[in-house]
Amino acid sequence: MATIRDIAKRAGVSVATVSRTLSDPEAVRPVTRERVLLAIEQMKYTPNAIARQLRRRRNETVIVIVPQIANPFFSGIVQSIENVAIQLGYRVLLGETQGNQERLDHYADMVLTRVADGLILLGSLLPSVVRRSMEARHVPPIPLVLACERFEGLDCPTVSIDNVTAGELAVRHLAERGCKRIATITGPLDNTLSQDRLTGYRRALAAARLPLDPHWVVEGDFSIDSGRSAMEQLLDAGAVPDGVFCANDEMAIGAQQAIRARGLAIPGDIALVGFDDLRFGAFAAPPLTTIRQPTTELGETAMRLLDAVLHHREIADQTVVLPHQLIERESTDRGECAQHIARVKQIR
Repeated sequence: MATIRDIAKRAGVSVATVSRTLSDPEAVRPVTRERVLLAIEQMKYTPNAIARQLRRRRNETVIVIVPQIANPFFSGIVQSIENVAIQLGYRVLLGETQGNQERLDHYADMVLTRVADGLILLGSLLPSVVRRSMEARHVPPIPLVLACERFEGLDCPTVSIDNVTAGELAVRHLAERGCKRIATITGPLDNTLSQDRLTGYRRALAAARLPLDPHWVVEGDFSIDSGRSAMEQLLDAGAVPDGVFCANDEMAIGAQQAIRARGLAIPGDIALVGFDDLRFGAFAAPPLTTIRQPTTELGETAMRLLDAVLHHREIADQTVVLPHQLIERESTDRGECAQHIARVKQIR
């Protein structure tokens, strides 16, 4: 069965033009309209439910896009989005991209064709139609709110924490605990969130006048497995770090596994800081020091911003920055570090 994307490809137009032809044909140039209608006839396309939705102004449905449903960081945000959405009279659809551009574009098409009213995007991918508008310095063609991520030059509401200062806080904490060789396990460096946390790491090292060894910066992908393999790489690199800042808690858990497997102590040999404050971090071995993101406020704010966009209300501040917090636990405990150093001196 042909889809609206197939029609757009056959007619040589955008999906938005096809949807506009179906919903408001007089708004489309006659030549373009004829191409679209010919493609519809040739491909025996029947809009059915989509056409019915196009005749409606809004259907009170929003789509929340996450990179991985399995990532527990997103669950609290999605829950908060839905809580506010229900209060405001919306239904919420959940979409998972798994890093796949076509899957994301499929969800964007649902907004273009008015099956849904708008998107809340929690990942680092942008829909192709939004990226093209950004490159042309146009307003995005669909109602869109970013939660957690940011994109330079994209004109839409954004809610996040300040990831630069949060990363700086995490590394400064390690320096204050006496760490002199501080490494970092980053997230994927093709997204701004990871880049910002890495910038914070570098700033904190510079402020503390500590060395920045390029071998102490290892890229992960936010998974436990990548944290474990990145930590193994750091342990094999020569000068073993005495402190590690991980760009999320899952990678920090993986790093803990690698450290323990080598017979090293946390925090005695290597102190560890994560990011996000996932629930299981408090039950890690040892419990994980981390940067807490306000997931409830992130979700609630994102949904209220999207509601304002959909109702054409003025938004006083397009960029909302929420506070973060350092949560200290045993993975950086100063007393544990001091006791370990004392034991080592005794043995020597």
